[in-house]
Amino acid sequence: MSVIDAYLDALWLEQGASDHTLAAYRRDLTAWQEQLERDDETLLTASPARFGAWMEQRREQGYQLRSNARMLSSLRSFYRWARLYGHIDSDPLANVSLPKVRPSLPDTLEEDEVERLLLAPDVGTPLGVRDRTMLELLYACGLRVSELVGLTGDAINLRQGVVRVRGKGDKDRLVPMGDEAAAWLAHYIETARPTLMQDPTRPALFPGRGDKAMTRQTFWHRIKAHAITAGIARPLSPHTLRHAFATHLLNHGANLRVVQLLLGHSDLSTTQIYTHVAQARLEQLHAEHHPRG
Repeated sequence: MSVIDAYLDALWLEQGASDHTLAAYRRDLTAWQEQLERDDETLLTASPARFGAWMEQRREQGYQLRSNARMLSSLRSFYRWARLYGHIDSDPLANVSLPKVRPSLPDTLEEDEVERLLLAPDVGTPLGVRDRTMLELLYACGLRVSELVGLTGDAINLRQGVVRVRGKGDKDRLVPMGDEAAAWLAHYIETARPTLMQDPTRPALFPGRGDKAMTRQTFWHRIKAHAITAGIARPLSPHTLRHAFATHLLNHGANLRVVQLLLGHSDLSTTQIYTHVAQARLEQLHAEHHPRG
């Protein structure tokens, strides 16, 4: 077994890293390994100077600061593990640093835009009820699209008003859904879902074709169609409503730690991006409306 395989196995066993995360680490480590092999070096004999030269080469090739910072983060994690388990005596990247990268602000929506998007589906049809319910849940619970389409009937507790979500690393969390989303979900389960499913005993809460769970791509196409109906011209991403959920909570005084738990972030620093979003919005409002803005 290669040292890369051993490290990735440790990530999977100890941290429950997802396949996507493991693949990203493998790409970074393999790229670094290929550079080292050109000079007859290995991952375990690399020097800080060699890494610095490679970063300079990447900059000349047009790689952005953010890309190099992510690469450094991947390799640091590997070398911390290698030193901890005795593969190396000292960490070659322990004192290597890159300039801090200002986090890019995620795309989000104003509260009135969210309201228009929620009202866009034609709830006179079963498909419209399904889409309205999915949008309500996505915004009320701050779910990832993959978490939403992966919901099963037994993950819902209408009496308690919570949904059990399986997030990254197969970690479960309970998220309150609020009265509005719970009401739409109850209406959907009673009226629309039986119509949309040939076999209502199948587990998928929101079916696509063949009673299977709707795919992320299908729901993303639905969101874009409803955004057009709602007259929302700004670019959207699959995470837009999740970003809106977090930003609007903070705008209304929610505690950052609470938002972290609701989003299922393992690290508070990941959640802190939304404080930048809220601050950016305040600065924009000040510039637009203050006489000396």
